Amino acid sequence: MASVADPLPRIGPIHVIGKITLVILENVGDVTIFFTKILYWMTTRLPRKRVLLPSLYQTGVLSLPVVIVTGVFIGMVLAIQTYDQFRLMHMETKLGAIINISLVKELGPVLAATMLAGRVGSALAAELGTMRVTEQIDALSAMGANPVNYLVVPRFLACFTLIPLLTIVADATGILGGWFLSSYVLDINSHHYWHHAISYVGPYDLFCGMFKSTFFGAAIAVVACHRGFNCTAGAEGVGRAATEAFVFSFVLILVLDFALGAFLQALYYTLWPSYGGGVVLEFDLINSWTQFVS
Repeated sequence: MASVADPLPRIGPIHVIGKITLVILENVGDVTIFFTKILYWMTTRLPRKRVLLPSLYQTGVLSLPVVIVTGVFIGMVLAIQTYDQFRLMHMETKLGAIINISLVKELGPVLAATMLAGRVGSALAAELGTMRVTEQIDALSAMGANPVNYLVVPRFLACFTLIPLLTIVADATGILGGWFLSSYVLDINSHHYWHHAISYVGPYDLFCGMFKSTFFGAAIAVVACHRGFNCTAGAEGVGRAATEAFVFSFVLILVLDFALGAFLQALYYTLWPSYGGGVVLEFDLINSWTQFVS
């Protein structure tokens, strides 16, 4: 008599949620351990110049063209998209203020980090993944060299130190792009543009952008190198590692942007309870809109 096969166990929503949670916690733990190894070797022995300089060149110099092009067009997009709303409130002369605040505090760091994750992060994951598949990392360990110190630390330092400079480039080119479109296409007086742009952007706004960018650079380097080190065998594994490096880095950039933005705003109101430039601009917009509606 043929035996009846046991039915497959039913997988409920709690089981799925629990499995996803365990996978997330496992990956977070692996990345945390990997990051502690980077910090240990970075504080124990810095990489040599012949190892560090190529990483600085690949990360910084070769990323400049894409960051410049992105910054210019983002500035022009901000100008052309906000002009109509500002014109309705008769505040088109303050267009430079909203463009500069948006770029310096939010869009500049996020866009520079996104470009770095797409151009550098994916390349790091693919490069280290290929080394893992071809057993070059194992060969380094066999020769007595630490792979994290030799391969990861230079790339981490390059991303961590150069992304603030790339953010400055993105901010500057975006501001210039917004000024060009505002002055030569939208016919806004250049003096008014720069006057409001400088008046509403303070040192703390610049600090916020630089502070965020350092965390973004560290996150990109850690995630990309971790995915490369844990790459599975074959060409498919290398491609998957490169894709995961960009996707995970991009999601982490957005999460960090929210968390750091909330922290920096709370810090600002703790240290300086009086209203800053950004809040003054917000009140100006509200008052102008109220007068326009009434």
